[in-house]
Amino acid sequence: MYNADLDGDQPPPPVVQLKNAIEHADGLVLCSPEYNYGIPGVLKNAIDWASRPGFASPLKGKPALIMTASPGTAGGVRAQAQIRDALAATLARPLVRQHIAIAGVAARIQDGHLVDKPTLDIIQTGLHELVEEIRWIAARSQQV
Repeated sequence: MYNADLDGDQPPPPVVQLKNAIEHADGLVLCSPEYNYGIPGVLKNAIDWASRPGFASPLKGKPALIMTASPGTAGGVRAQAQIRDALAATLARPLVRQHIAIAGVAARIQDGHLVDKPTLDIIQTGLHELVEEIRWIAARSQQV
């Protein structure tokens, strides 16, 4: 769990690995289930660790595509809102787009694989938009 007492000059090695992975990524894809109308604790904990130091973390300015899934009819939109709120505090750049919230997820999976074509098409579009955002940011940084 995030612990400010451990968040000093030598954070735990898994935290260093997480921050390095985020730092070297062009963008992020966060896929999450929704539990009890909310974000899983382990994802919130990862965001908390990655958010340090405040206003200068590896999440700052990082484009992020968010996807959620739930066996219920809302598809995880409550968790998605919580993820967006947590990322906003880190100055990350969640894509502004139609939510990818996969309702009734169990019916869309066969043998451990997502097989529902309309859902796969929505995900593909979201990934394409993430790549376009990454390209836009790269082009903009070269102009400055």
